[in-house]
Amino acid sequence: MQNYWLKSNYQKLSINTDNQLIITDDFLRSYLNRPELALIPESCEQEKKIHQNLINNPRAHIEESAIKQMQDADIQINYQIWLRFRDKLLESKSIESFYLSLFQGDGVDVPPLFVDQLTQILCRHLLGDHPNVFDTRSAELFFRAQKITISEEGHIMAADQETVDKYAQTGGFGSIGELLKQNAAPLRTIDLDVLTEENASEYWDRNELFDFVLQLNFDQEGAKAIARLIEKWIFHFHGIKIKVTPQGQITDSRWSWHIGLDATASEILNALYRGEIVDNSKLAQVLCLFKLEFIDKGRMRPEIAGKPIYLAMAHDSDKCLKFKPQNLLVNLPLAETS
Repeated sequence: MQNYWLKSNYQKLSINTDNQLIITDDFLRSYLNRPELALIPESCEQEKKIHQNLINNPRAHIEESAIKQMQDADIQINYQIWLRFRDKLLESKSIESFYLSLFQGDGVDVPPLFVDQLTQILCRHLLGDHPNVFDTRSAELFFRAQKITISEEGHIMAADQETVDKYAQTGGFGSIGELLKQNAAPLRTIDLDVLTEENASEYWDRNELFDFVLQLNFDQEGAKAIARLIEKWIFHFHGIKIKVTPQGQITDSRWSWHIGLDATASEILNALYRGEIVDNSKLAQVLCLFKLEFIDKGRMRPEIAGKPIYLAMAHDSDKCLKFKPQNLLVNLPLAETS
């Protein structure tokens, strides 16, 4: 059994008989310990009062007028945002139903940080307590932006964007590194480890450092692990069994349906589907291709039943990949249910 991603507070949720995640008071309290809401020495008496009230009863109604009495305007905004998020969570039957509702209707009105946190929790739920280490590292793509590097040999490498930025700023030495950089002292280059079968066991001791690099070539474990997670993701939300297979290329010149797994891939696939010419530099941004097939053909729209769906993942102009797992939920060609 692996105990990982503890900071996600997944363990504070409950699970109902339908395997759906249910909000608890302890889960709500965990948000009050986050930097955005936690008390600091400068917190005013009104902030302390409201904070303690919510610790005692995290479902308590807080009047807008009470929030306005806090001295710090930024803290007022933080509480307004969180309370709106909390209320929407509590109105939903489960985290899954809330998550689906975010991408329906008029658009997402929840801060991206909260959406990424819920995505991590959902991935943790799907992976379970005995996950494959490549599946776990691949799941990070669902909720953490990645910096992409492609070697001269064609190896596609994904490193955590925040980790890369941290090392670029400090050389991996934290505040000491920042001081050294300010004083123009040379920083030792730190190479991040590429996840392999040989070092896989080390992941669990470092699971919240997000400092392993994942290779994404279609014939490598990273791409296969992403395919497995997509299968779990769609089954959990829609109850549909599918098969996802990494592809080296798409040879189907007249495909019927496609899904971009990020904004750049959606743009490229849409252009190709319309028959537009996409220049080679843009095509080179595509990192992974997948073929998605429904095992239950009856769950597909009749006009494309039995035909494969093609998925693509691509980096943007800054070599960044920001996966959009919601596309897998809202863009599937599902048959209408009565």
